[in-house]
Amino acid sequence: MENYFNNVKETVIAAVDSVFAQQELISKAAQIIISTLESGGKVLWCGNGGSAAEAQHMSAELMVRFLRHRGPLASIALSTDTSLLTAHSNDFEYETVFSRQIVALGKPRDVLVAISTSGKSPNIVTAIKQAKDIGLKVIGLFGSKVNEYTASCDVSIHIDSLITARVQEGHTMVDHIICDLIDMHFSSNESGVVK
Repeated sequence: MENYFNNVKETVIAAVDSVFAQQELISKAAQIIISTLESGGKVLWCGNGGSAAEAQHMSAELMVRFLRHRGPLASIALSTDTSLLTAHSNDFEYETVFSRQIVALGKPRDVLVAISTSGKSPNIVTAIKQAKDIGLKVIGLFGSKVNEYTASCDVSIHIDSLITARVQEGHTMVDHIICDLIDMHFSSNESGVVK
């Protein structure tokens, strides 16, 4: 059992190290979102499975608050409307379930945060392409593998692991850092930290 925990510890540390090796990219992602929100734009989030949960989690952090008292920030998780998801997937296909929403909701001043542990989920790839075609900024959170779609993002952050759980944990850390930077920018009172 001790070997198991040592192995888990090693993979967690490697994932965390890869997060902090990308401080400049994470800061750039936060700045893109801040600029988007300041210009009256919104943040769209998409992902599948655990990444859908992450998208919903982070959208809520912006709409409600993270650590500081501040006003709501325009943010929508594209994976939360079950009627829309099932209707579109039934009537058309799952591959375009996010890109169709981007067509309807996305504007050039908006930003898409696309989350995929593999970086090759067809509906995420299609969403990234659609967002770029419309003129949205795109921030991608992926695992360690790079491809033409992950490389096409304005900011592409990769967690150095082939273990899905470690990648997801790394994504949560990245997102919480981004949310904290956003909170610091938009909160009028630094002392307004939620205890």
